[in-house]
Amino acid sequence: MGPLLLTDIEAAVRSSWGADTTTPMHRPDWHPGNPARDQCGVTALVLNDLLGGELIRGEVRVDGERVDFHWWNRLGAGLEIDLTREQFAPHEIVTGGVPVERPTEIVRLREEYELLGARVLERLRERVREPR
Repeated sequence: MGPLLLTDIEAAVRSSWGADTTTPMHRPDWHPGNPARDQCGVTALVLNDLLGGELIRGEVRVDGERVDFHWWNRLGAGLEIDLTREQFAPHEIVTGGVPVERPTEIVRLREEYELLGARVLERLRERVREPR
């Protein structure tokens, strides 16, 4: 695969999301109007595969109470990439953000992670074949 731009990677990731790559318990609520919803964990892992860096985990709070976690990436020089931040409603506040060690084996959401990763790689291969 030849050189890619971050915009190529972002487009490949965003076009690869679907109900089948989201957290299974939230799958019935997934909607193409908010395709980033519940995609953060698998997206952060796929970006980590492609770009390296650190996985970052913050807390999602509603009325001050933690209701979930949110995942994104940090590359060198402190550059943070969060392709799923727009999933949250105004009352859902992401706080914190600490580096976490990448799991040595993906157990939770393994199928979704592998599916998203395969789709992203296929779309990136297609982009490289396209004349610019």
